[in-house]
Amino acid sequence: MNWTLEVVTVPVSDLDRAKEFYGERCGFTIDLDTEVAPGMRVIQATPPGSRCSIAMQSGLPRMPGTKEMSPGSLHGLQLCVTDLDAARAELVGRGVDVSPLMHVGAAGWEDGKGDRWNSFMTFQDPDGNGWVVQEAPSELSER
Repeated sequence: MNWTLEVVTVPVSDLDRAKEFYGERCGFTIDLDTEVAPGMRVIQATPPGSRCSIAMQSGLPRMPGTKEMSPGSLHGLQLCVTDLDAARAELVGRGVDVSPLMHVGAAGWEDGKGDRWNSFMTFQDPDGNGWVVQEAPSELSER
C-alpha cells in the first residue's frame, strides 16, 4: 500500500489574501474554494505539476488529537524545480519577494548556485509561512 502525501494544511489569517498570493502570485491552481458548512471555508491549491496540494481553512474545528498552528508558523515546505533561475524570475515577475539563489558551502550558506541538488531559494507567504525551492536535476517522474 502506498502512503502518498497529498495535502498539507498551511495556517493563514486571511483566506482571500492567501488565495490571491498562492493563486495569482505563485501560480498555484486553485482547486477548491468552498464553504463546507456554515462559517467553515476551505481553499485548496496545487503547485504546477505537483501531486500534493495545500489547504487553507477557517472556521473548522480542530481534528481530535491534533494541535493548532498559528498563521505563519509553518516553515520548511519544499518545492523542487528543474530550473531555479526561471522559477525565481517567474515569482519575482509575479511580485513575490524571493531570496537570492544560495547553496551550502564549506562555511555554511553561500550566495549563488551550487552543484547538483545544492541550489536553493526561499520565500514567505503574507503570514510568514516559509517555503524553500530546490533545483532538481530532472522531473520527479524521471528520477
